[in-house]
Amino acid sequence: MKKKILNERLPLEFFCTYIRQCRKYFLRYGFGLVMNILALDVGGTAIKSALINNGEILKGDECLSEARLGGPRLVENIMKTIDSYSDYDVISISTTGQVDSEKGCIIYANENVPDYTGTKLSMIIKKKYNKPVFLENDVNAAAIGEGFYGAGKGEKNFLCLTYGTGIGGAIVFNGKIYKGSNGVAGEMGHMVTHINGLSCNCGHKGCYEQYASTTALLRNAMAYDNTLNNGYLIFSELEQGNKEIKDIVDNWIDEIIYGLVNLIHIFNPSCIILGGGIMKQKYIINSINEKILNKIMDSFQGIKIVPAQLGNNAGVYGMAAIAEQRLKK
Repeated sequence: MKKKILNERLPLEFFCTYIRQCRKYFLRYGFGLVMNILALDVGGTAIKSALINNGEILKGDECLSEARLGGPRLVENIMKTIDSYSDYDVISISTTGQVDSEKGCIIYANENVPDYTGTKLSMIIKKKYNKPVFLENDVNAAAIGEGFYGAGKGEKNFLCLTYGTGIGGAIVFNGKIYKGSNGVAGEMGHMVTHINGLSCNCGHKGCYEQYASTTALLRNAMAYDNTLNNGYLIFSELEQGNKEIKDIVDNWIDEIIYGLVNLIHIFNPSCIILGGGIMKQKYIINSINEKILNKIMDSFQGIKIVPAQLGNNAGVYGMAAIAEQRLKK
């Protein structure tokens, strides 16, 4: 009799265990409610990382990338970062450089990250950790992050530019990143705004980033006073009424505007999001919005130009959103 009762219980217990496992699987993978995404934002200076669940950062960290020591060292530091986390279901990485997100490799990286071009990053990470891996360009990831959670929320067609060492760009069309015919669209820092102008590290002359990047502002400010080697010092001088510095900053803002006017007339976006640490200065955004309407055609007057909202977290938020999108395909 006891044996009979035991035999009757076994199928029931097995069935209940099976149902619990199925529920856990569909919650985690099917419905995306409790999926833990390990998102990394790999830059030339730092690797920012976060464990994200349903748009909430559960844990975050930042370490030096040591990118200037080369691609192999950068990959090593990426894996060290991953090793510091547990209980994740997918790894989603944004990285500096031109990225083939389908093949999971670096198409091109400049001399700031030697020997990174051609790195099959997704394959390397997937082979070691046996998890789904997604890869995207850092500015594209930041744009998606802003689109889902930040300044671009509710906008279908917008541009995102980041101003720093250079100028990165991303084009969002119908809520998705537009990548062009071979995946590298959005190199806004390399549109030519000055014929036969300053040499650029891309090998050409007169590129937008040579005049409108944070690097360009620092170069011009330091030519006036070599102690003004960061944005905080420059804008402190501006607030104290330094006329020469105001002229330098205003001329730099005009360079930003020239590029934005071109982009507005080409893409007709509803919104342009400006990122990078320097864009925290309200004077910049206010000046751009005051001046730009006089430089664009009447039919484009509805454009909104706003600062990024997510700061250093834009990339990791973007990679979480990208992972969720791709897992649903």
